[in-house]
Amino acid sequence: MNINCNGNIIDFTSPKIMGILNVTPNSFYDGGKHNRIDTALLQTEKMISEGATFIDVGGASSKPGVEEVSPDEELKRVLPVIEKISKNFPHIYISIDTYRSNVARQAVDAGAQLVNDISAGNADDNMLKTVGKLGVPYIAMHMQGTPKTMQNKPTYDDVLIAIRSFFSEKIAAAHAAGINDIIVDPGFGFGKTPQHNFALLNHLNTLQIDGVPLLVGVSRKSMIYKTLNIDIQQALNGTTVLHTVALRQGAHLLRVHDVKEAKQAVDLIKALDTSYSINP
Repeated sequence: MNINCNGNIIDFTSPKIMGILNVTPNSFYDGGKHNRIDTALLQTEKMISEGATFIDVGGASSKPGVEEVSPDEELKRVLPVIEKISKNFPHIYISIDTYRSNVARQAVDAGAQLVNDISAGNADDNMLKTVGKLGVPYIAMHMQGTPKTMQNKPTYDDVLIAIRSFFSEKIAAAHAAGINDIIVDPGFGFGKTPQHNFALLNHLNTLQIDGVPLLVGVSRKSMIYKTLNIDIQQALNGTTVLHTVALRQGAHLLRVHDVKEAKQAVDLIKALDTSYSINP
């Protein structure tokens, strides 16, 4: 199971880590921490040193209830950072986290090599054909509604069947648009109750379709800190627990705020899976 990224084959037989770099003032966990070029580069360097394969740059918060940022403001936030990362860390793979085709196109021109779209093309009719023309891998995430409305009583007859059907359709549409390399993301917390989220995690292996890599993004989300009745700053341990479950359920890519701890989970699961039985 692999993707072709900028002419290099990335093998997901061993799960990979995507480090989150939010260059926004209002993201749910780290808003305002990395929205200057110098702090963004320092955070990028840290995540690379801790084991990230990808850096996911986002300039528009998608937390529940958030208002849309303008396309111009999104571009103003992400393009200088992508250009600097591409120049200073030429061997890292940069993902642009956007649902706008114009932002995706300009970000790829600036040095990004993947497009991560929380709407899976639903927010912009030009997204799939734009990514197809760009020739870069595409991450399609499931979301019910929009960031502003998604947590207004989300409902499903069967969340697993709904998301599997959604992915089957989106993979076919992406291929039809000329996209060869696709990653799917169930969208934990995006139009889902905590019960939906835990059901998805518990049956994650059923969402694997046609050899397409599966991304999991549960890092410090409310399904953790609300369940444990703790502050988001205390949610790292719970995040690692859920990462471990996701890896055992077949996750290929973890999108995280805390790279070191996620990489440790990957390495320990790898050691467990390659161990041999010792007779007592």
